[in-house]
Amino acid sequence: MKVIFLKDVKGQGKKGEVKDLSEGYVRNFLLPRGLAKEATDGNIKTLEAQKRSEEKRKEQEKQEAEELAVKLNELTVKISGKAGEGGRLFGAISSKQVVQALEEQAGIKLDKRKLEMDAIRTLGVTQVKAKLYHDVTAVFKVHVTEE
Repeated sequence: MKVIFLKDVKGQGKKGEVKDLSEGYVRNFLLPRGLAKEATDGNIKTLEAQKRSEEKRKEQEKQEAEELAVKLNELTVKISGKAGEGGRLFGAISSKQVVQALEEQAGIKLDKRKLEMDAIRTLGVTQVKAKLYHDVTAVFKVHVTEE
């Protein structure tokens, strides 16, 4: 009996996969637990439509991330902090402060977990990497000045 998996089933198949299994296993285990449904023509067409819309949504997200990367690559964010001798900051500039400055100065909202950076502890310009999508990254500059 052909079924479409609605959830991952260990040892049998992954979500969205169509597979031919024994009728007893399907009727007694998979169907009552809502793990699979019968692979009728209508259900297969619905599955294909869902896959197409999912691909389209992912492509749209990737395109938006690439556009944001272009904006970020030519951006310099200015942050001021108290510093002592030799250009060392009292404390440090964290990713949270960088994200806040990014939103205030450029109007770009970004999650602080997307930034790949250590705390900035010196004055000057620092390169900060932002991972926007699984294969889209941007590098922008953070200019730290003395208050």
